This record gives sequence, C-alpha cells and structure tokens, in this order.
Amino acid sequence: MRSFDWLIYVGALGLMLAVIFALSPNADAPAPAPESEFAEDFAEEMGPLLPDPSPLDEMVLVQVGEPQNGIGTAFALNQEGDWLTARHVVEGCAKVTLEVAPGNYVPVAAIAVDDGHDLALLSTGRSPYPVTLELASPLNIGTKGFAVGFPQGQPGELATELAGRSRLVTRGRREGDAPILAWNEIGRTEGLNGTLGGISGGPMFDASGAVRGVVIAESPRRGRIYTAAPQSVHDFLTKLGVELQPGPADPFELSGYGTPSDNARRRLQVVKVTCEVVP
Repeated sequence: MRSFDWLIYVGALGLMLAVIFALSPNADAPAPAPESEFAEDFAEEMGPLLPDPSPLDEMVLVQVGEPQNGIGTAFALNQEGDWLTARHVVEGCAKVTLEVAPGNYVPVAAIAVDDGHDLALLSTGRSPYPVTLELASPLNIGTKGFAVGFPQGQPGELATELAGRSRLVTRGRREGDAPILAWNEIGRTEGLNGTLGGISGGPMFDASGAVRGVVIAESPRRGRIYTAAPQSVHDFLTKLGVELQPGPADPFELSGYGTPSDNARRRLQVVKVTCEVVP
C-alpha cells in the first residue's frame, strides 16, 4: 500500500476515535423515568389548609325518618371490641350485628350514640386489628381520601379529594347542626354504579393509610360524600374514654386502591354492619 493511502487510513481512524470519545458517557443511556402518578398526587395535596368551621359553610340538609332494616360499615378502634360507625346506621335498631365472614355474624353488645353528631360506638368485646386513627394532623384542600366499606352491601371503595367544610343539618325525627367535611369523588370500584348506600360509617383513609374521618352521607347529584369532622370524632371518643390502638396501615394510591381496601376488610379492620328494627 502506498504511503499516501496509509496517511488517509490513519487520518480517518483518528477522526472516528475522536468522535467516539467526544460523546457524552450517557449519550446512549435511557431517558429518566417520569415522576410517578403518586408523586404528583402528593404535589396536588399541597393546597391551602382547611379553614376553621364557619356559619357561611355550605349546608347539607338531611331528613331523618323512621328506623329501617339496613346495612352500613364500621371500623375497629382497638382490640377491646370498640368499633366506630355512623349513628344513623344503628339508631332505632333492635338488633345490630357485625359480619366478620360470609354468613358469620357477631352480636353488638352495647351501643353509645353522639347526641350532637352522626357518630356511634359499638362494643363487641374483642376485635382483631384496629385501624390507625389520625385526628390531630391538619388537612389541606385537595388532600386525597379513600372511603372503604360495603356500598350496596358489597365490598367497595372510592377515591376522593377534600373540597372543604360543610354543615350537616338534620330535620325530622332528629334535629341537629354539625360541622362536616366535603369530599369530591374522583374514582370508585369498577362496576360500582349508583348509590353508595351501605358505606355510611366506613373510614376515610388518607394516602398513608391513616383514618381521617367517618363517612356519614353522600350527595350523588353533586358527586360528593361527607365525613364527620375530625374534632367531632375526637370529642366523642374522648368523652367515652375510648382507648385508641394503632394497627396495620397500608398506603393508598390513585393508581390502585383496591388492594389496601381489601386488606383492611380481610383483617377485619373494616366490617359490614347489619341492622334489624324488629328482631
């Protein structure tokens, strides 16, 4: 080969090596993964703090009629058999039971109701796993919530975000005016359509798996559900001297909240309540 050809070859090789080593060491690395949907959820939660109750809060009017046979949801507060539910789930019932397995019912031995709020305490003597109840931490508008229970008598759950405060005004058989929280529905169990009746008394979990309230009402037309205010729950349990015991808490995500909901029911942290007006 002539010397001129060698010079061309060496020059071309040098140019190729220069280009290769000039490239960034990460040039062939894949693009960084996008942030998870859950991370975005937390970013969205950082809205303004939930304000204090006000006379100008939205009013939710509920007409309380005569007691009827029905179903609801309750959740365990400790291992001593104390369960929390909504007052209207058990009020006027001659017999109240908790379904701990298909066809297996535990009788409720005692019921204590809150005179001013839609809350009731059920006592059975024992309960395997309590929830973790968090009533003191502040809430932000937009905080994600996950209501778990037995809508329409079947296991089900829905995702929500905190909209603000409201007032529950009851008329009819019982009258009252109590502060509550309003949550906008943003998702629910696949196949669950129509009313959420039966989820009343169930817990409202936050993303960490702690319970922040008790479901007491729904407004299908507005796509909202309502929970008792944390302070109302705290005052009721304090008055009764109920000892709280933290239990297992699974995190919830918008991308998949069925599994932690099923876990809470499977561990009997959340159970179905049945009411019989005439035993």
